[in-house]
Amino acid sequence: MGIESTGCTEEQQSGPGIRATIIPEGDHPIRPADLDREALKVLYRLRDAGFSGYLVGGGVRDLYLGKQPKDFDISTNARPGQLRRLFRNSRTIGRRFRLVQVFFRGNKIIEVSTLRSQSEYGRQDTRVLPANNTFGTLEEDAFRRDLTINSLFYEIDTRTIIDYVGGVDDLNNGIVRIVGDPDVRITRDPVRILRALRHAARTGFVIDHNSYRAITSHRDKLNLCPASRIRDEIIKDLVSGYSRAWADLCIQSRVFFTLFPFYDQAGENGLDELGAILSVIDRLQGKNGATPVRLPDYMLMALLLYPWLQRELDLLQRELKGGGYRLLFNDIRQALDESICGRLNIKRSGKEAMTMLFVNMPNFHRYQEKKSWPNWLRKKSYFNDCARFSAIINEARGGDPVSTDLFAGPPRPDTVRPVNRQGGGGRGGRGGNPSFSDKKGGVFGLRAGRFSGC
Repeated sequence: MGIESTGCTEEQQSGPGIRATIIPEGDHPIRPADLDREALKVLYRLRDAGFSGYLVGGGVRDLYLGKQPKDFDISTNARPGQLRRLFRNSRTIGRRFRLVQVFFRGNKIIEVSTLRSQSEYGRQDTRVLPANNTFGTLEEDAFRRDLTINSLFYEIDTRTIIDYVGGVDDLNNGIVRIVGDPDVRITRDPVRILRALRHAARTGFVIDHNSYRAITSHRDKLNLCPASRIRDEIIKDLVSGYSRAWADLCIQSRVFFTLFPFYDQAGENGLDELGAILSVIDRLQGKNGATPVRLPDYMLMALLLYPWLQRELDLLQRELKGGGYRLLFNDIRQALDESICGRLNIKRSGKEAMTMLFVNMPNFHRYQEKKSWPNWLRKKSYFNDCARFSAIINEARGGDPVSTDLFAGPPRPDTVRPVNRQGGGGRGGRGGNPSFSDKKGGVFGLRAGRFSGC
């Protein structure tokens, strides 16, 4: 597969008949000046110490597409212990596979990982993946990644892109494709479904036919994944600035109804209103030349649930006088418990924060229409949060656009995702709970025995 090149090293040519495509500098748009200065420092120090270093994953993808990457992750043939000795300003994180975080001024972190083996790629059985995530070659590391467009390497010395899986062609043609056999790869880790949909939403690419068929066929296997993993993946999409496109793809593939089965009802199911709410969220959290707003996780989750809960409890018409407030409060808590909190492992503090937003919606909706807030309401501790929540709903229903000035001031701490007290940390929750389940036969935290082959 690919095009032979005299620029290939012996390692890049390894494997049974698989050769890398080497794209020279003149045939791709990435230049060293496009890379983050700290990432360049790491790459050059690795080179000077005799190791190979590559910009990998989303950084290569985004630079190729002319975008500014959020992260500049690096892979190398150096082992974690060697990296710690080479970079004194670093720490090691992760349990299943060790990563090294290199720290720079301004809270800048560059994550460096050792190339990993293709421990599952090419296995045709559907048994759970054994816990043998070992060091590997460049080729093996490429084939163990989820998507072809995220499996590219940029080599700083030769200024070339190294492509084992056809990722450059997929970038040129606007295709999201799962590496390898999509049925096997999704069965091994169903969260790959969400990652494929995410990147299709963010790039506007089309999902490859075989990958899309596997996504629709295996979507119910998402129920086998740990609730915390699914919750964190959903939050990533809600904060991305592309939540409307993500939801549209999820609904088309019916993955949305696997995640949120209570929305899967005939007639008025609230999805049109949800789409309008997500458009407001994307406007607020997108770039668009203005300072983006960072909505807390509990508010994002409440906005995602609002059309369903409004339909279930008729929130805006509820009477709060007398015992009405307590009755509505209990109804909301029960609805959240039965629908989402257990499914996504939302802790009590997150549930209480969402309940507070919902239970005050009748009052805030009425005063929002009058465009006047009484003093007694302004003095409430929940006023700012509820006013923001109500303003977003109001815009989605055709009201005035929400001003970003409404979100000035320090944000309330997130309460949907539990705080990681295990040490580590970093992007994507690395350093928290291990990916592999402690239960016998578990993989990536999957619950063993829930479907054939696992």
